[in-house]
Amino acid sequence: MLDELWSIGLGPGLVLIVGDDFGTRWGLAGRDASMLVPQAARVTAASVGLEPDGVPPGVIRLGGGPDTFLRLLQDQLHRRRERSVPEIDLDPAWIYQVREFDHESEGAQEALLSIADGLFGTSGAPLDSVAGTAPRVLAAGVYQGKGGVTELLPCPSWDRSGYELVEGSRISRTLDLRAGILIEETAIRGAVRRAFRFSSFSQPGTMVLRAEGSGRMLPKSPPLAAPQDGQRPETGGSDSHPWMRVRATPGGVVAAASEVRSVKRGHSRLERLSVYVSGPRRCPRVETAVRSLAEVEATGFDSLLAAHRASWARRWADADIRIEGDPELELAIRFALFHLMCSVASIGEAAVGARGLSGRAYRGHVFWDSDVYVLPFLAATHPPAARAMLEYRAQRLPAARASARGLGRKGARFPWESALTGSDVTPRLARGADGREIEVRTGFLEEHIVADVAWAAQIYADWSNDRSFSAGPGRTIILETARYWGSRIRVGEDGRAHIYGVIGPDEYHEAVDDNAFTNVMARWNLRRALQQADVSAKDRARWRELARLLVDGYDRRSGLYEQFTGFWKLEPLIIKDLAPRRPVAADLLLGAERVRAAQVIKQADVLMLHIMVPDSTARGSLAANLDFYEPRTAHGSSLSPGVHAALLARAGRMSDALETLRMTARLDLDDITGTSAGGLHLATMGGLWQALVYGFAGVRPTRSCLLVDPHLPPSWQALEIPLHFHGARLRLRIEPEVLKLWAERPLTVRFSGAKPRRVPAGTSTYTRDRSGWNEVRP
Repeated sequence: MLDELWSIGLGPGLVLIVGDDFGTRWGLAGRDASMLVPQAARVTAASVGLEPDGVPPGVIRLGGGPDTFLRLLQDQLHRRRERSVPEIDLDPAWIYQVREFDHESEGAQEALLSIADGLFGTSGAPLDSVAGTAPRVLAAGVYQGKGGVTELLPCPSWDRSGYELVEGSRISRTLDLRAGILIEETAIRGAVRRAFRFSSFSQPGTMVLRAEGSGRMLPKSPPLAAPQDGQRPETGGSDSHPWMRVRATPGGVVAAASEVRSVKRGHSRLERLSVYVSGPRRCPRVETAVRSLAEVEATGFDSLLAAHRASWARRWADADIRIEGDPELELAIRFALFHLMCSVASIGEAAVGARGLSGRAYRGHVFWDSDVYVLPFLAATHPPAARAMLEYRAQRLPAARASARGLGRKGARFPWESALTGSDVTPRLARGADGREIEVRTGFLEEHIVADVAWAAQIYADWSNDRSFSAGPGRTIILETARYWGSRIRVGEDGRAHIYGVIGPDEYHEAVDDNAFTNVMARWNLRRALQQADVSAKDRARWRELARLLVDGYDRRSGLYEQFTGFWKLEPLIIKDLAPRRPVAADLLLGAERVRAAQVIKQADVLMLHIMVPDSTARGSLAANLDFYEPRTAHGSSLSPGVHAALLARAGRMSDALETLRMTARLDLDDITGTSAGGLHLATMGGLWQALVYGFAGVRPTRSCLLVDPHLPPSWQALEIPLHFHGARLRLRIEPEVLKLWAERPLTVRFSGAKPRRVPAGTSTYTRDRSGWNEVRP
């Protein structure tokens, strides 16, 4: 029964089991109550029987028989009629709590407590007006402004109380990760208020608030509030429903709301339903939002909540990673997965900015972060969302082609920063730490994103086996990006092919030649395009020759890739020795000029190749490059630690791998970089998933089979990972010397060093010895 309830989003803490015959005389004496009730520590069990011999631990003796049972049922019905605020399951393995309000950390906490449904994100700011808070609602893919000042459109707020909190108030907020519900409890001078809010995961664009408490803490106020950025929305009422509309360029957002209030003996209750409708390219009609609101009202709070919980339960069934032996890390991972899931829509096109829907840093622009770090998680757990992300890129191919033509090249050149149109919106100038304006060159030179988008298309195809995508937009993306490289690469007087004047993932060094990451990814892109059937003979010959001649910086004697031409000649400075506690902004610590002249890198560059295209790197080169580049990496980008955690695990360096994994998991939770107030680092969270799946579990998809080569730290008893592969669900349970694989239907798996094998539907068990993984026959 508990498993069934869990499958619709109801945890044990929400379960009350009422009955009789719970007494010790029925043989329960001396046994744990969990013999009667699984997970009894979190389930409430109440006996209405007599039980003269007492009840076992974990059972509450009420007595009273059928009359007590009826009173309990009547109480539940009364609470529903009165619109009482529901409970959440306070299972510590599934909640994130902020027990006190702290002005210094509030910005980061509002991002950490944000809730979203893939289309709209709402910050976790207190319901009341409090100095220093920044309540906000953001709409995915709806931008205002032009060029480099394009940014996500702020929307009306649906969760303001109209009460101004006074000094001395106590605010406690709890985010239920299991069900996507934010609970807020506020106390001031003996008055208490409890509020319950969620952004519907089953009906994106529907926001729900229910609150109860002292009447003065729930004053009558408009259900919608204007954005805090000073924008003046259009307002009005239709069918007694207030609405607000904010316009962008050229789209906009309309919000409509309704609420029910009641007051009894100074105790107030409020239930507010809101519906948001967005249009990235055309401002929606007010009637659309009002009509949807009427449908939501007819559905009602209880049904909305049940559907919301059930939707989250389905997603968690396909995504929840379990680590036996490290509950703190497990919770941090769940926190990351929660925000990854709620930040990306599953239909249409999904423009996923660097901070998702939790903040306005980077103006909501789409970078390579989303393609390379976020998309793989979705491709392996919820393919429709990954497809929506790629649809965003596919719909902007015309702009990418125009960008290439503008440079006198062929194919498609995707922009470094993208927004609505797909044209480059990278700012041209930025203000440095010293206050001076500096030129931003990434939009001109950081071209590896062209191959990164192609890689994202291929990784989705490898996980999903979505043939309609591979034969349609996926094929087009891979061919058009290859055409760009075919016109971008130059053959020099030395007879080798080169890519001059780029910025690699390491952004400390600009306008370098033959960046290893860029070149190897371009070569991978060309060779992947050669596998398409209808490439012209001319293109086929040129691409094959360019891929063969392209410099990659690899030195066979040392096993190292030179990060770019001339890197070996730079000052051999080891940032790990100068700043043992990383991450560190090396350009601020040492000065930009010295960093440019030194072997100090911002983030994983060469090492990224061993995660993204390991088959395109020299065999056995990982260890040497880890030894060389890791001490030289400042981790000045939040993207970097997860890559290193994955590769350290692959190399069997478990102590270092775990340390770096924890840094990745805690980056936002501890606000390590001091930037979480601008929004959560969504790509870091995706990198955390990749570290666990590609690194520790050693799982990697190919077009023909799933590769599995796990590396489990000694402190973990087990690692469990659910996945989708080629349209089938599967779950891996990895123990020190045992691997269990449950598959929805037969699939092909290849363990490290072995030939591919067909795994039947159901559960298969394997044990490891010196010869590798061997199946345990029933």
